[in-house]
Parts: sequence; structure tokens; C-alpha cells
Amino acid sequence: MISFRKYTKPVPFGQYRRKGIEPEMKLQQLRFLLAVVDNGLNMTNAAEALYTSQPGVSKQIRLLEEELGMPLFVRKGKRIESLTPAGVQVVERAQRALQEIAAIKSLAEELRGESSGQLSLATTQTQAMYVLPRVIQRFRRAFPDITFDLHQGTSEQIADMVDARRVDFAIASGDTSAFPSLITLPLFRWERIALVPKDHPLAREDKPLTLARLAEFPLVTYLFSERPASSFMSSFAAERLKPQIAFTARDSNIIKTYVRAGLGVGIIARMAIDPDQDTDLVAIELGTLFPQVITWLGYPREMLLKGYHRSFIQLLSPRYNQQLLDEIEGEQGEQVRAALWQQTPPLLENA
Repeated sequence: MISFRKYTKPVPFGQYRRKGIEPEMKLQQLRFLLAVVDNGLNMTNAAEALYTSQPGVSKQIRLLEEELGMPLFVRKGKRIESLTPAGVQVVERAQRALQEIAAIKSLAEELRGESSGQLSLATTQTQAMYVLPRVIQRFRRAFPDITFDLHQGTSEQIADMVDARRVDFAIASGDTSAFPSLITLPLFRWERIALVPKDHPLAREDKPLTLARLAEFPLVTYLFSERPASSFMSSFAAERLKPQIAFTARDSNIIKTYVRAGLGVGIIARMAIDPDQDTDLVAIELGTLFPQVITWLGYPREMLLKGYHRSFIQLLSPRYNQQLLDEIEGEQGEQVRAALWQQTPPLLENA
């Protein structure tokens, strides 16, 4: 445990220099500083997040400013309005310092060979229901002492959980722009398929389905597919077609329910078809009407992968062996990851 010299009265910054004494900055002060910033510069909210008192937070911030010999916040009365320019730089360095401390602790745990801990994951309903059960089952057999926490949500909800550091990993599909703080590794490619009741007109057609033909029917598909920038809408736009979006949902089973109710033609991931449960529906191949979608795994850039983290990644995609993961974390990591996105295998290769 790190110990610090205690003193009852803060010594002004100038006196440190005159007496030849170096300031002794506490990690707690840096944590309190970042908590204030993370809580919108509100001392009361920061205190609640830290499970301490507001005066205690104020005192630690004051001590830190006195040790540094400069103000970190612009104040108006008792209210904090913003960070000073110096405060901005101190916050950036404090974030890096605490991340490094967390990495050192994680490294120590790994070096001790600990096989207990927690793995938390945020993903979409489709991945949670159709891809992960087999992977988690194998992981639990290999690491029975690891607590596994699974969270489901939309891409926006997953991004929020990642930003709040509530999860270790994120698994999502498609665009990664909402996750700039993550290292993202492509896992597999998948394709969409159309789903209709057996008495639907499309179920009786022998010729290949076209986008123009699909546009004649109301469609039921995933949430956010109706966004203009999505690959789904872009495919129609490329042929100057406007699809009829009747309903969107994030749950494949809800989409199937509305297909059964006659609300429209379902467009879902092929992996979401259950040959045992969906015998009343007809799956129609879409060929190359829509581009394939890549499902990827993401984790924070500052995160040190433990042994069981690496094993989990390998269960998701066997190509991520120890050597490749070392290369991803090495100096050429960016180039290695870029190449992986060009060589992503289909889902069946990961079965």
C-alpha cells in the first residue's frame, strides 16, 4: 500500500520550493478531480458518485490546487463554471495516470495467474440469442470461477455502457464510428434473409427476389435499418427505390411475430432463423441485394487483456490466437487490425 506524508496545514506552493520540499500528490485527489469533471463540474454529484461528502471532495480539490500552485477550475462564487486551461491539461494527464495504474493492477493479477474475476459484455439481442450461448457455455466450462455479466441493448445503449466503463467488451454489427475509444476486431460476416408466411405471394415465386419486388411490400426489419445511411436503405437508394418500412424492432423474435401477423415481409439475419421453431415461415434468399454485415468485438484501448479475456476472444473467433493478439497489441497494431477487416470470415467458419 502506498503511504503519503501527512500534514495538517497545506503549504503554499512557493514555500515548497523555498524549503526544498516536493509536493506529495495523492491518487485520491486525482480520482476526486476526475469525478468532478465526469459529473458535469458538480461537487455534490461527484460526492454521491464517490460515496463521500461534498466538503470532503472540495477539500481534496483545494489541496490539489494548493500543491500544484495553480487553480484548476474557473469559479463564480461557490459554483464551478469550467476548467482552466491548466486544469484541462492536468485532467488529461490524470486520466492517463489512473489508466496506467489500473493497467499495472491488472498486469499484477495476470502475472499471479489468477483465474477468478469478472467478464462483462454488452451486445445486441441477435448476438445474445443466436451466437453467444455456445461461446459462453464453453467459456464457463473453462473458467468456472469467472463471473459473466451479459447486457443487451441497441448500438446507442451499448456505446453508453462502453463510455461509462460498465462493460469490458462490446459486440455489435456494422458501423463502428460510435465507438472511437475502442479497439475493434472483426469476428464474422453475416447476411440478411427475407421471411414470409407460407401463404405469402413471395413464398410461391420461383424467380430470384429483387429490390424492386421487395419495395412493393411493407417491410419489417431491425431498428435503425430505416436510417438513410444504413446499408439497408443505401441499397434501395442506389436503385432509386423507397422501401415501405412498416415496423422496426431490435428483437428478431418480435420481427417474426409481426411477419406471422401479416404486417409485412421480415428482413432479418440468417443466423436468427430457427429451423425447429420457424417451420410456419418461408425463408427467401436475398443473394447480393444487401451487403454482408460484419459483427465485431470491441474493448477499451487502455484495457490490458488478461488470459481469460484472450480465451474468450478465441472462442468467438479461433483465428485470434496468442500470436495474433500480441501483434494487435504491438506497435503495428493499427495495420494488423486494418488487414483483419479485409479478411473477415463468414459466420459458418466460426461455428
